[in-house]
Amino acid sequence: MNKQNRTWLVRIVFLLSCAFAAAGLSYASGGHDDHDEGGEAGHGHEEGSQDEGGHEEEQSVKLTPQQMTLAGIETHAIRMQDVPSTINAPGEITLNAYRTSSVTPRLQAQVLERHARLGDSVTDGQPLLTLSSVEMANAQGELIIAAREWKRVKKLGRKVVSEQRYTEARVTYQQAKARVLAYGMTSKQLDRFIDSGDASQANGTFQLLSPQAGTVIEDNFIVGELIEPGRPLFVISDESVLWVEAQLTPTQVATVSVGSDADITTDGKTVNGKVVQIHHSLDEGTRTLGVRIEIANPDDRLHPGVFVQAQISSSESEKALAVPVNAVLRSPDGDWMIFTEHETGEFEPQEVELLKTVGDVSVIEGIEPGTRVVTSGAFFVQSELAKAGFEVHNH
Repeated sequence: MNKQNRTWLVRIVFLLSCAFAAAGLSYASGGHDDHDEGGEAGHGHEEGSQDEGGHEEEQSVKLTPQQMTLAGIETHAIRMQDVPSTINAPGEITLNAYRTSSVTPRLQAQVLERHARLGDSVTDGQPLLTLSSVEMANAQGELIIAAREWKRVKKLGRKVVSEQRYTEARVTYQQAKARVLAYGMTSKQLDRFIDSGDASQANGTFQLLSPQAGTVIEDNFIVGELIEPGRPLFVISDESVLWVEAQLTPTQVATVSVGSDADITTDGKTVNGKVVQIHHSLDEGTRTLGVRIEIANPDDRLHPGVFVQAQISSSESEKALAVPVNAVLRSPDGDWMIFTEHETGEFEPQEVELLKTVGDVSVIEGIEPGTRVVTSGAFFVQSELAKAGFEVHNH
């Protein structure tokens, strides 16, 4: 590059530098800040902006008395109050044993066909599998013979046959029915079998039916397998209500009772529950007592075997700032917030720290006692603030 070109290049760089300086452009990391000639912020009504007196302008929303009435907005001056203390304990989700059934054969049998699979939803009385058994075949054959004899004797009547024969035929028939029922046939299956009177159907095949509606949790067998009596083939459970087994020390258990509220946290989500049972024997390994918590699972999101954290309300209490659960909302940037009443009908967002939720109240920090807070209708206030174009970042 010759001397003349270098001179022009220096002049161009100098002029560009002057232009940038005059425009007030900043190259700080994180973006550009627009300034006017006096260096003041160019937008006087955004968050963090300042008025002529140098004071930060607060975000707020003004509502009319009619709006407040229609939206059901209520405010109260919050005070320190007695809030039940909580106990944090590890726990594990388990099946609700009172809503679970195990399907087992009562005699040695071979699996001929399955009618349900793991994860299937089944109804009460739905066929699960077909079995075949030599013992069942013998019992069915004896039932056919006993049914025919009893039908004949009953038709002849007590005047023709002796009392002993009449009684023996009746008892034999009843015992044959009871044996077939005990082996696994249902009453309806048995009645159809007797009504048919077909001896060829005494082949030992029968079906096991679902004893309840629910989900197939286990189906531990294969077709063709010879199954021993008492072996669980299916486990059916209604997973809409599950249990959490939490482990507490004896001292902690002394402050918990049946009916105590509990919050179960897993994967960052919280489910409400209640203590339904308390074990009466210590675990020999951990020296803790089990507390059984019942939780609803309508969307089938939770499953047995998942480890959780349980927060259980105790009979002891502590002084804390508490507001209704619905008074605490998430701001657009994910922080917890409430709305305070600056003046009558004028509300401002205030970030707070959510310490815990106990029943229908939330314990918070970051606000002074006596502050008037929106305790009902906070979501409506947040919606109105969003309509005004504010983003809630009340740092």
